[in-house]
Amino acid sequence: MIARRIAIAVAVLGLSGCGRTSDPGDSNGDVYRAWSTGTSHVEVTAAGNVAQLLGTRRGPSGRHEGFLLHLRGSAGRGLTVRVETNVDLTGPIPIAEGDAVVVRGEYVYDATGGLIHETHLDPRGRRAGGYVQVAGKVYQ
Repeated sequence: MIARRIAIAVAVLGLSGCGRTSDPGDSNGDVYRAWSTGTSHVEVTAAGNVAQLLGTRRGPSGRHEGFLLHLRGSAGRGLTVRVETNVDLTGPIPIAEGDAVVVRGEYVYDATGGLIHETHLDPRGRRAGGYVQVAGKVYQ
């Protein structure tokens, strides 16, 4: 009985799945608000479709795979953000233009829509881990 009540509370409050909500598109409003107010260094979850693949580049912290994510639903208000994922930590992520994707990471403002990075577990354990979810699989 108690286990059933906990399971119901988790489902109702959206606490299952490492903090993912049942409709991640609802959280796109957080991304839009951060962009519209010029706010950076905010943990966000965003859901949308891959608009463009940007390829892989090598940086000081490893290889990063980039793509543009067009936010889904009215909460995202048509905003497109750049996503950068450290594939040395997550491994390669099989995505293609048009794929539905959910990402969790740190938002950094820029006038063109902003950037979501840190979409992986923090190897130093200083912050909550991010992720990229595509086709039902989570890459951290």
